Amino acid sequence: MTTSRVALVTGGSRGIGRACAVALGHEGHRVGFCYSSDVEGAKETKAAVEATGSEAVAVQADVSDAAAVDRVFSEIEEALGSVEVLVNNAGIAADGLVMRMTDEQWDSVIRTNLTGAFHTIRRATPKMMRGRFGRIVNVSSVSGQSGQAGQANYAAAKAGLVGLSRAVARELAPRGITCNVVAPGPIVTAMTDPLPDDWRAWATSSVPLGRLGEPEEVGAVVAFLCSDAAGYVTGALVPVDGGLGMGH
Repeated sequence: MTTSRVALVTGGSRGIGRACAVALGHEGHRVGFCYSSDVEGAKETKAAVEATGSEAVAVQADVSDAAAVDRVFSEIEEALGSVEVLVNNAGIAADGLVMRMTDEQWDSVIRTNLTGAFHTIRRATPKMMRGRFGRIVNVSSVSGQSGQAGQANYAAAKAGLVGLSRAVARELAPRGITCNVVAPGPIVTAMTDPLPDDWRAWATSSVPLGRLGEPEEVGAVVAFLCSDAAGYVTGALVPVDGGLGMGH
């Protein structure tokens, strides 16, 4: 049985982040989460976590801002205790062909999707080390391994999470802290909702299992990697992609 701990999920107002927060709530963890702008979504996530019988705290913040990340941790620490489980899910997309991609498109995606994870890991690490326990899971993407036309910034950030995670895994392993990566494929979320029908047709036909994934399927894998039972798993890249990235 997993010990009840304090978890923090970034990008928790909807989609995969909400599914991770709820899955951790089902495991008995006290869940803090942050979100950038979706206030109503954050209220729904908080209610969904509380419906599992666990405590939930929501904090609005931009993970690309180190001072904002420090504030998130301070508020969650005051309300729930020291963060022992960290799930970095916050992410944005600003697609465009590389020859037309602006500096802002590049910088904003790298800052949120990669630097944001660095900010939270750096802030969480000292107390995890003192407690000689920690679970860190970074949410990447199948496109971080296979690439995706029109997403040079997104693919670079998601690939960067793999290198960051494995460096952290090696660095923190002596203190009983694990760091792993989950790489979802096409998942039904608000990010995929606006995409055209031909993209859905392509995704469905390309995925060996023949369908898009559900956020809860990602949340279940994340919850396992955050559990006591996953104590011997670190530096791993776990795909949740219906077989799309097979062989990477």
